[in-house]
Amino acid sequence: MLEKQRQQLILDILDEEQIVSVHIFCEKLNSSEATIRRDLNKMSKHGLLKKIRGGAEVNKKREKKLPTQQISSSFFLVDKEKNLEKKQLIAKKAVDLCTDNESIIINGGSSTYMMSQYLIDRRLNILTNSLVLAHSLMETSHNQITLPGGEIYRSQGIILSAFDNDTIPNYHCSKMFMGTPGINEMGVMESDTLLVRAEHKLKKQAQKLIVLADSSKLGATSKFIFAPLSEVDILITDGDADPKFIEIFEEQGIEVIIAK
Repeated sequence: MLEKQRQQLILDILDEEQIVSVHIFCEKLNSSEATIRRDLNKMSKHGLLKKIRGGAEVNKKREKKLPTQQISSSFFLVDKEKNLEKKQLIAKKAVDLCTDNESIIINGGSSTYMMSQYLIDRRLNILTNSLVLAHSLMETSHNQITLPGGEIYRSQGIILSAFDNDTIPNYHCSKMFMGTPGINEMGVMESDTLLVRAEHKLKKQAQKLIVLADSSKLGATSKFIFAPLSEVDILITDGDADPKFIEIFEEQGIEVIIAK
């Protein structure tokens, strides 16, 4: 992640939390303590924030920015760098499941975003709520891209709507591809109720649900259950997946694909 991007995320976190410790910055941004402290020092000198012992707080003298939409979800720019090679292998397997002229749904997220590099030479009709995926495919491919209506959540790079009368119900797709913060015996997990609502709307329009989850997500949990395992058709994971979880998922009738 570029320094400028990381520092903007620091400001976004501060605008939401007001006072934040170095430890929380490190956790949210997947950065070292030395890196965060260096950023805070630079930003403090420029009046962007106020340094305090062990962290930082909002500089109330700074020009007040307009409030931004917030959801309980990790930042796209941070997630994109985690388990990168595994996500790329998984994304390639996901694209291999698609045939030209097929209509598919790709939900926003770092794992599904990796599909963009393998979709360059394909010809698909893609409905996605991912701004970053749509932008990438618009510049590099000839796929047909459709975005739903809604509000932009900049930190996650997605569009979400709290209303039912957006464009989503007008589409029918053969497959929906989605990532998840965790998948376990209870089902596919999600971190925010607005995400759950948006993903349910997308899922209604698809015949099959395909979950992209690297091995670190197997057995992991989060705040909410998006869907039980019985509603998952295919799970794509990597070669480090724990066999006990693979067995659990296959017992539930899920086709498990290992990307190696």
